[in-house]
Amino acid sequence: MAKGRVGKEATAKEIKVYGIVQGVGFRPYVYNLSQKYQLKGWVLNNSQGVTIHWEGQEEKISQALMELLSSPPPLAKITGYDSLPVPFQGYTGFFIQKSCVQDDKRVLISPDVGTCSDCLAELQDPSDRRFSYPFINCTNCGPRFTIIRDIPYDRHLTTMKGFTMCPQCRQEYDDPSNRRFHAQPNACPACGPKIEVRDSRGKSCNKDFRELFKEGAIVAIKGLGGFHLACNALDGNAVSQLRKGKFRDAKPFALMAYNLKTVRKYCHLSAEEEEHLVSPARPIVILKQREETRGELPPEINPHLDTLGVMLPYTPLHWLLFSPEIPLLVMTSANLSGDPLITKNEEAAEKLKGIADYFIFHNREIENPCDDSVGMVVGNTWQPVRRARGYVPLPVQLQRRELTPLLACGGNLKNTFALAKGDRVFLSQHLGDLDNYLNFEIYKKTISKMISLLGIKPELLVHDLHPGYQTTRYARELASQWELPAIGVQHHHSHMVSCMAENGLAERVMAVICDGTGYGTDGTIWGFEFLCGDYSSFKRMGHLAKVPLPGGEASIKRPLRMAYSFLLSTLGETGRVYASKWLSGLSPCEVDVLEVQLKKGINSVATSSCGRLFDAAAALMGICREAKYEGQGPMVMEARARMAGHEEGFYTILLKDKEDLTFELDTAPLWEELISDLSSGLDTVRMAYKFHMGVARAIRDGVLHMSRSTGLKKVVISGGVFQNRLLTELIMELLAEEGIAVYRHKEIPPNDGGISLGQAVAGNEVMKNVRGSTA
Repeated sequence: MAKGRVGKEATAKEIKVYGIVQGVGFRPYVYNLSQKYQLKGWVLNNSQGVTIHWEGQEEKISQALMELLSSPPPLAKITGYDSLPVPFQGYTGFFIQKSCVQDDKRVLISPDVGTCSDCLAELQDPSDRRFSYPFINCTNCGPRFTIIRDIPYDRHLTTMKGFTMCPQCRQEYDDPSNRRFHAQPNACPACGPKIEVRDSRGKSCNKDFRELFKEGAIVAIKGLGGFHLACNALDGNAVSQLRKGKFRDAKPFALMAYNLKTVRKYCHLSAEEEEHLVSPARPIVILKQREETRGELPPEINPHLDTLGVMLPYTPLHWLLFSPEIPLLVMTSANLSGDPLITKNEEAAEKLKGIADYFIFHNREIENPCDDSVGMVVGNTWQPVRRARGYVPLPVQLQRRELTPLLACGGNLKNTFALAKGDRVFLSQHLGDLDNYLNFEIYKKTISKMISLLGIKPELLVHDLHPGYQTTRYARELASQWELPAIGVQHHHSHMVSCMAENGLAERVMAVICDGTGYGTDGTIWGFEFLCGDYSSFKRMGHLAKVPLPGGEASIKRPLRMAYSFLLSTLGETGRVYASKWLSGLSPCEVDVLEVQLKKGINSVATSSCGRLFDAAAALMGICREAKYEGQGPMVMEARARMAGHEEGFYTILLKDKEDLTFELDTAPLWEELISDLSSGLDTVRMAYKFHMGVARAIRDGVLHMSRSTGLKKVVISGGVFQNRLLTELIMELLAEEGIAVYRHKEIPPNDGGISLGQAVAGNEVMKNVRGSTA
């Protein structure tokens, strides 16, 4: 590198910049900034972030640094920087140095980014050399996390390693004035990945993508983080065939719309929802369906629901799938029966045989499988449902908290794990149900890969208390292998702490945790819990009165069994009479089995689950008597309740004090009132609303009871039940009237996909206390 003499006023500084500063056009930006302020030196990527050596007038260096920090590249996120004087070297130009690797990995890896407007314009321009090229990208968009193998983020450490740039692409890559300057996935039709279309027999064909959908075909498409199955969403026969092929009886399909105009035609769209829909993350956004165009869509897309999960195209290939005749596609993950995402061409051809009529393959490998993210706007604020593509592997930034390097193993369902160090907690992408062997194998591989990528060597393992969870067993195995301490954190305390940490609450607070299943400290299944505590401990202040869960998993899949349990447990012989009349879907044989289980406690653990309460109500109303997918009854009941608007009326749930100064929620009056409405023929729309309002009022009463006894005025709400938008908004309204501040999730899901954050923070706090007491 050339050096020479510079004027007397010249000085030199080394600036280290941390955050999302690789793969986002940061070095080109610094290069051009250096030209603007006439600064010499160099910039390079390393395992900690970006290091800049600037030489020039001190005032110019200060101005350049101020502009860098205040107006970084659009996709960059600076989380910190250091600026130190260094010896003056006398450089005569500014250069981009070759990246270097260090042991201390601190750089943040960028998530995958939706196609930018500049690339989209080129994609659609017949005169451009990348016209209709499915892998067009630049420093402002394209694949990141799904192709990276190691850091620093350089081409040879991604799955683009095997694609040598042609002279034209190399010229762009080396040109500081070009937006593809050091864009690692840069490619074109001459040198980049290629698409191949095959039919169901594996034969290559030269068909236009759009024609396939016009013919009513089901198409398997290799995307960024896995395969999708797609079809024309306006073709009822194609949608029905896709349901049959996937053995997916009722669970709603996600949709991909060509543009916002199409979204607005079929859905209500607020400014907040639009903001997330068009964001670089491009998540699936759950939107309220428009009644006036409902009839244009096959009911098989979202049976008995009033919402649609919609996303916009986020890769160039997606944009090429649409035509004026087909502006809306079903776009659902191609994995079957809870299996992991399909990422390889050969695997897709084998597993999707008999489902897909055509396959769109490409030859760029998927290094890190990553599902589509899902979320919705609740009370004008974003709430994730599934955190994956577009967000992972960004960390949750903690306030005033330093964590020892640790691995939090997460839960068994909707699993994410977390790696934490200092003030950052990195949650993995959504990994699914770990009782599935293949998912569990992916889980273990992903842990190893993320430990390497992030450079976090765990010194502590944290897990759920449930002894039967795969994650619990795995944490204990690792603890033995690595000779590390392992700490168990109660499931609902993890939920509580995850919401506290996300909102920067370090003090003692109240919590309402409502979900389906969580192993309690008493060995029963918790799920409608009123807690009070902090990061290290909690007290169970109240809960739903326990009822038996006859047959365990069988009662979750067949909610009629849960309704029978609630009626008999709360109303005794009267409940049995009600059950014989209103639960006719239970066969005599099934009733006999239930009676034995309830009387003798055979395969019938006690539960205070809010999810099971919703299941029972939905079954009794006849809304859902056999669940085809998790949460079906509650989701359909919420859709019915929203049709009622804000009507008067609620079902009564009594708060009863116990001798130990805690309380229980007694649902006996709720069932009496619900049966009365059934007898009078009240429509299920009004009944569903009264149920939601009754639960919301019970939560309000429980929070006020806790507040009076503790003096606290802040409550966090978490758990999968709070994916129910109506219930959440009712609670927020009721508690606001009482002067209670409600905190909820905005970065991570309220369901079990978020508990690894709580495990990390709580486990770290418990370990600090243990070490302090033994010091």
